[in-house]
Amino acid sequence: MLTISLTHYVVLSAILFSIGLFGVLSKKNAISVLICIELMLNAVNINLIAFSKYITPNDFIGQIFAIFVITVAAAEVGVGLAIIIAIYRNKLSVNLDEFDWLKW
Repeated sequence: MLTISLTHYVVLSAILFSIGLFGVLSKKNAISVLICIELMLNAVNINLIAFSKYITPNDFIGQIFAIFVITVAAAEVGVGLAIIIAIYRNKLSVNLDEFDWLKW
């Protein structure tokens, strides 16, 4: 019988985080970047819960941190989508290459 060890969770988390990081660095659409950031946060949640399960199985510290991260991620998505909608209304695009507001 195959047992799932901590290594499996860490590898899964690393793969998800890598996919999210690749998406953040390579995508041009602001909404895709936001989704990739959420993927990275979910990879962190998997790590928190996995380490909590294997290091302190009787405590719920990892789960509490994961719920906190999910809450922060939900707020981040709300603010991020509001910013993207505001940008879309002004520029009629969500392509990140077209934004040069912070350039001199």
